Amino acid sequence: MQTSTRDRIVVAAARLLQRQGYVGTGIKQIAQEAQATLGSVYHFFPGGKETVAVAAIRHSSEEFADLLRTALDSEEDPADAIVACARRLAEELRESGWIDGCPVTAAALETLGTDSEIQRACGDALRDWQALVHDKLLRGGFSAESARELASVVISALEGAEVTAQVARSEEPLQVAGRQLARLIRASER
Repeated sequence: MQTSTRDRIVVAAARLLQRQGYVGTGIKQIAQEAQATLGSVYHFFPGGKETVAVAAIRHSSEEFADLLRTALDSEEDPADAIVACARRLAEELRESGWIDGCPVTAAALETLGTDSEIQRACGDALRDWQALVHDKLLRGGFSAESARELASVVISALEGAEVTAQVARSEEPLQVAGRQLARLIRASER
């Protein structure tokens, strides 16, 4: 199947942002990685680098949501599903050589304090991921309030553990986070 030029640009930008962050990624590099002309990048994204970055963050957010959905659906019990998520994240991170961490973290941290489209796209991604965990917890019998709070803790902990795992070049932070989150979920009132 032939990938469109626009899609190649978005995917290339997503990978570069994931590995180098927003500041470290240039529009020329995106064009080169996408095997597209600079003119094509500006044709599809007349707003330039920020517009490409927003599309890339949205793309990465959906990819991560697919991974999360698959892991959550792999186990019936919500606690076991969270362990499966942490395990899957750890495996993918290790397989990437510790460079393909959260697709949103770098861009989010580099644009803190701004009221930018990038910040809004990052916020949307985190809310979407929390909603997936929230829904799994609801299906597991948790009240809406408990599910909301636990989902927030789960995504926050997994995000932090993923960064820690990258820095440590070890799966252990994610594995520990998964086990402790499962313990928290099992101890929480439904």
